[in-house]
Amino acid sequence: MTIVDSSRPVTGGVDTHLDTHTAAVVDDLGGELGIGVFPADGAGYASLVEWMGAFGPLCRVGVEGTGSYGAGLARYLAAGGVEVVEVDRPNRQARHRAGKSDPTDALAAARAAVSGQAAGRAKSGDGPIEAMRVTLVARRSTRSHRIELIGQIRHLTVTAPESLRERLRDLSTIMVIKTAAAMRPRATGDIAADTCARTIIELARRARQLTVEAKTLDARLTELVGDVAPGLLARPGIGPNAAAILLVAAGDNPQRIRSESAWAHLCGAAPIPASSGKTIRYRLNRGGNRQANHALWRIALWRMGADERTRRYVDRRLAEGKTKREIMRCLKTYIARETYKLLPFEKLT
Repeated sequence: MTIVDSSRPVTGGVDTHLDTHTAAVVDDLGGELGIGVFPADGAGYASLVEWMGAFGPLCRVGVEGTGSYGAGLARYLAAGGVEVVEVDRPNRQARHRAGKSDPTDALAAARAAVSGQAAGRAKSGDGPIEAMRVTLVARRSTRSHRIELIGQIRHLTVTAPESLRERLRDLSTIMVIKTAAAMRPRATGDIAADTCARTIIELARRARQLTVEAKTLDARLTELVGDVAPGLLARPGIGPNAAAILLVAAGDNPQRIRSESAWAHLCGAAPIPASSGKTIRYRLNRGGNRQANHALWRIALWRMGADERTRRYVDRRLAEGKTKREIMRCLKTYIARETYKLLPFEKLT
């Protein structure tokens, strides 16, 4: 029989899934105190917290997947005043040696939280930046679908009857959509030609509607970013989309990012030593949030072509023998430092 000292602080760990969450509780030395499975709903969250609290004062909980299956639980814990630590998936080599199961993953999450190996605070996901994230998801979907439709229209135009090909030949993408969407299907008696024409018209009208939706989403995104971080939009090369991606990486509680260095690491822009022997060099960071890293790359690329100050910097570094790749790494690091100071560290409402 295991005797539990209910006065000692305990740490929880949760392996999250769509329908159930597997939870584990450990003491301050990482010793296992209990394993439980709970439904992934409001009642299950309450039962999970009550069960963990029975072992002692709950100081923190390590949760896997705080941005997906664990988002609801993370919000519930944070609302109850429990510190939520974001836990990465277990090391693949360790998992290969020890095997994989939900209780094993939950214990690993709890031990990572109690040891400090996992120390990053989870995003709260309860404010205007969460609204930006949702809008970005819709914007990417709209853009991807529109690009797919344009490719289909182009393909069908190449194989269409000659009369239709001549009408759409040498037109820009915008004009192809505009022209095809305005056409009226006519029955000519040729089933293949009539079907091809009707299909191109339907695809063009669908693409035109997606263009309207994309503009609506862009306007919504611009408004959200302008309300939360107008300073970002005022910087050269930072548009609403890039600013929203950076803000989503920070979350509704950017206070969790402790320093410029932590922000650079989160964005994958921190220089990583890659020296050997007499060669002293740094390489690009391949970790971090890849969308935020891409946003920094887009900002740097725009400044390299249009910002006079950045162009002078590039020319000077090239004269020193730096490569374009190294210069881009330096620029992304500088931009990360610049944007860190513009994050909305005050409480967002």
